[in-house]
Amino acid sequence: MKRAIPVLVLSIAGLIPVWRYEPSLGTASTEAAAPASTPSASSSAASGSGSGGTVVKGSTVQTDKGPVQVQVTFQGSKITAVKMLQQPNHPQTTAAVPKLIAETLQAQSSDIDTVSGATITSDGYKESLQAAIDANAESASSSAASPSASAAAQSQAQTVDGSTVNTDKGPVQVQVTFEGDKIAAVKMLQQPNHPQTTAAVPKLIAETLQAQSSDIDTVSGATITSDGYKESLQAAIDAKG
Repeated sequence: MKRAIPVLVLSIAGLIPVWRYEPSLGTASTEAAAPASTPSASSSAASGSGSGGTVVKGSTVQTDKGPVQVQVTFQGSKITAVKMLQQPNHPQTTAAVPKLIAETLQAQSSDIDTVSGATITSDGYKESLQAAIDANAESASSSAASPSASAAAQSQAQTVDGSTVNTDKGPVQVQVTFEGDKIAAVKMLQQPNHPQTTAAVPKLIAETLQAQSSDIDTVSGATITSDGYKESLQAAIDAKG
């Protein structure tokens, strides 16, 4: 009986190394890096042509789904890229935009098919696209004018300072550049230091360039500045003669 105990102990001891070096059966975990995010086709799409070219923004088209606006890159008259500046936040729009851009690059015009299920966005896209195409064509036509004609226009440019109009908000004075009888540019020489004035001035200048006169609308929230602006503007127009 006493001999049996050592034999048993040795037998157990002999098994210990086997238990200690038994290979683990646990499952190994694998980590995969997330794929790099690919820019959405609704953001931009370009053909294989090089970078550069003329970038033109189309008009902002207000649709029932939201505003739509495109930006087009041209190489001469060729459309090399289209980028969405504004689009409705809607799954059907997101799916439609890449198709619209691809068709534009292929057709080289706004004469493309409407994407089924995104008719409103498609129509807004085509309208904004056509506006950009028209603007590029007009710019190219202007650039094609003879250098002598361009030089003649520059020689006819005349800059006139309008009167200083003292308003309750502060003095207002404009400077107007004429090319012939055309108002080519307007610059503020003096204006009230006020947020509403700062916001109003670009609108007043844009309306002046469009109307080619001081007969423009008063900007809401900046009536005093608007009235002073128009008075100074009219003085410059009168001084030009």
